[in-house]
Amino acid sequence: MSFRRGVVRQSKFRHVFAQAWKSEHCLDDIRVSRVTWDGPLCAVNPKFIAVIIEASGGGAFLVVPMGKSGRIDQSCPMVSGHAGPVLDIQWSPHDDNIIASASEDLTVKVWQIPDGGLTCPMTDPIVTLEGHCKRVGILAWHPTAYNILLTAGCDNVICVWNVGTEELLYKLDDAHPDLIYSVSWNKDGSAVCTVCKDKALRVIDPRRGAVLKVKERVHEGTRPMRAVFLSDGKILTTGFDRMSMRQLALWDTKDLSSPLETQEIDTSNGVLVPYYDPDTNMFYLCGKGDSTIRYFEVTNETPYVHFLNLYSSKEPQRGLGFLSKRGVDVNKCEIARFYKLHERKVEPISMTVPRKSDLFQGDLYPDTAGLEPALLAEQWIAGQDAPPLLVSMSGGYTAHPSKHRDNLRVKAQLASQDSGPAAASPSATAPTPTSTSTAKEMEVEVPPPRVATKDTDGNADRPTREEELLTELLAEMKALRAVVLAQSQRIEVLEKQLARIEDGDV
Repeated sequence: MSFRRGVVRQSKFRHVFAQAWKSEHCLDDIRVSRVTWDGPLCAVNPKFIAVIIEASGGGAFLVVPMGKSGRIDQSCPMVSGHAGPVLDIQWSPHDDNIIASASEDLTVKVWQIPDGGLTCPMTDPIVTLEGHCKRVGILAWHPTAYNILLTAGCDNVICVWNVGTEELLYKLDDAHPDLIYSVSWNKDGSAVCTVCKDKALRVIDPRRGAVLKVKERVHEGTRPMRAVFLSDGKILTTGFDRMSMRQLALWDTKDLSSPLETQEIDTSNGVLVPYYDPDTNMFYLCGKGDSTIRYFEVTNETPYVHFLNLYSSKEPQRGLGFLSKRGVDVNKCEIARFYKLHERKVEPISMTVPRKSDLFQGDLYPDTAGLEPALLAEQWIAGQDAPPLLVSMSGGYTAHPSKHRDNLRVKAQLASQDSGPAAASPSATAPTPTSTSTAKEMEVEVPPPRVATKDTDGNADRPTREEELLTELLAEMKALRAVVLAQSQRIEVLEKQLARIEDGDV
């Protein structure tokens, strides 16, 4: 007698454990915005937490350093340069100090937040983008090209900008007949998918201004939808059926005639917002007004979408911020973290995979997208595409603000940088290790170990806090040096390719 194996699907994420942080680690007394726009109202990266808040006389959002907790004083400085309510905020994927904001005042502004956070109110952006004739509610930074930002507004128009030069590169004003609900770049940034009030899913090449594929009536319901590109090119959509049942669907862009998988969720009213993690191939569904976060895993075999579990709490969420993978705590096997907005509180929620070992769990943390862009803006405009440049999580990327492991980032000098490739090149701001001699110059000198002495009582004299910090800093510098040297060969290749392009050989 034979038994059918695999009745219980094997997955290391079947037992993901979700837990809210204790109240002393939350942010309190934050007046979360009451704007009716279906946005997340929160954006998070390894350095900062940004929350759109209620503000008189215009729009504002709060930025506090990661790791800060407790009550936020009402006099705390904020970013308040918009003339109307802020509808969306998004951190740059290539610089943790750069954030863009979209507003009802028809503008998009880009801000540079100083290390350590704001010490006084910020009202002057480094860049202001004006190209929409109605309120702007959607922002989407290009995943791999430096300084490329997509915006979408209630004028049914998509704009693509070079933030470094404040130039409007592409304007798609005839692709959508009605309100755009969401926009998502694919993995290498060669295309975007959109869903619109006309119930259609579109795949668009923004550089050509061409609609590549259209699927009518992705969801039958009349309420808003969402769509997100997965790393393998498939598209996940959420929406409502004609009976107002919330549902999700998975689509293969090679054939949009019918979904690969459709699942009914429930009958709640909130729009289901998908948050996708390409490293684990998991996505999380969170609705505004819900008190739950559902999480799923996507595989390459039918039924493709597998429900894992749900996190449930007593209070509904006003919005959610999703931390980039570089910020999770690998020492606690944390694979994702949300920042849940209450009416006057921000509550972190960790998603962890319980493991007994204290060693780094490599199967949970494949290499993830780092800060370094794969392309310059000019290269992407010229037609090049490239996947994200990945970094290892084994180096100990953590959510603690004291761990500055992003020294390889391209410095944001958006307001003053030239439009030429040399100005934006990483080699323009830091020496490139392309030879053995350069590598020797990057050697970190480690001082001789401190000789322990004894005090008058005969006890060993312990190292001071400053010495412990110095030792920790030196260890981080050595780890950083190893990363830089590992990238040297790739930088050489990219520089040669760039030289060939400038010489007209390609």
